[in-house]
Amino acid sequence: MKVVVAMDSFKGCISSIDGSQAVALGIHDVWPEAEVDCIPLADGGEGTVEALVAATGGKYIPKSVTGPLGSPVEAVYGVLGDNHTAVIEVAAACGLPLVQLNERNPLLTTSYGVGELIADALSRGCRSMIIGLGGSATNDAGTGMLQALGFRFLDSHGQEAGRGGQSLAAIRSIELAGVNPELAKCRFHVACDVNNPFYGEHGAAYVFAPQKGAGPEMVQQLDLGMRSFADVVKSATGKDIQRIAGAGAAGGLGAAFSALLNAKLEPGIQLIASHAGLQRRIADADFVITGEGKLDEQTSMGKAPIGMAKLARQLGIPVLALGGSIPQDTTSLNEQGITSCFSITNGPMSLEEAMEKQVALNNLRLCASQLFRLIRAIR
Repeated sequence: MKVVVAMDSFKGCISSIDGSQAVALGIHDVWPEAEVDCIPLADGGEGTVEALVAATGGKYIPKSVTGPLGSPVEAVYGVLGDNHTAVIEVAAACGLPLVQLNERNPLLTTSYGVGELIADALSRGCRSMIIGLGGSATNDAGTGMLQALGFRFLDSHGQEAGRGGQSLAAIRSIELAGVNPELAKCRFHVACDVNNPFYGEHGAAYVFAPQKGAGPEMVQQLDLGMRSFADVVKSATGKDIQRIAGAGAAGGLGAAFSALLNAKLEPGIQLIASHAGLQRRIADADFVITGEGKLDEQTSMGKAPIGMAKLARQLGIPVLALGGSIPQDTTSLNEQGITSCFSITNGPMSLEEAMEKQVALNNLRLCASQLFRLIRAIR
């Protein structure tokens, strides 16, 4: 019996690694001789660095960088086991949790620290970059990140336009003379699971800026700035970033990577699967166990457990999904490759209790042991 356990994190509760290990313990409680291969899972958001570092035998690199409001923050990125691929979550340098609720203001927040992480990875010899978008506190179209890499954004007087979303409307030209020359040797693979355009009613400002602290007037100001900046980029590069699916991701960082760093925007789970060797590792498995804190409509729209299930279905492998909660109607999940879903909650409890780390780990272990007690009895 071989089981591959690839749990996504239970956000705010347990990591992918801890969750997968709890399931493995549950299986071994009733089937000690079973081969269990734990593969940390992520989709480009929280946990991506941890998942890929663990899967490839890589290492963590701590780095003090400029935070979203300009003060230093302690960030961590990863270098994979090949020693030339860096994996960076933009949220580590400009994530929403780094800004207090009453200080959130996408006119001011900058992605500068993301560029500092990239520059540090370049200095260590990395020429392949995996970037996880998502969770940013910014709406600066990635200009901060690019400034840290040597790009200059100039106003009508030839002066630096500044940082943050408020600077976008003032930018009239892009100066490339000081760009880090090592970028030309670098390949960027960007995990992006949204298709939002750069500006407009479905763009970065209107869809994502409100959760970053923007009111209606600020949203309009940011969107106008994005429109203006798109014109500047088209003039400088010939690229129409409004036509790039996902350009509006992470406050416009998707556009910055695509248009100015020649990155490829890819579905997160596909990118993770490729670098972690998921298809090879599940090829001879009897079962795949996956899941996350809440299995719901968002899961069925392409999050990590569904990506794992689709991969397993191609190989004819049954997939069991475990979650803190599951929907009353699991049809969409089943149709996309999940054989069956199970809630790990084993009795009435508050959300706060269910999200206590040890409670969740114990519930995962118990659920897995009960499932494999049944499987062992009928095999």
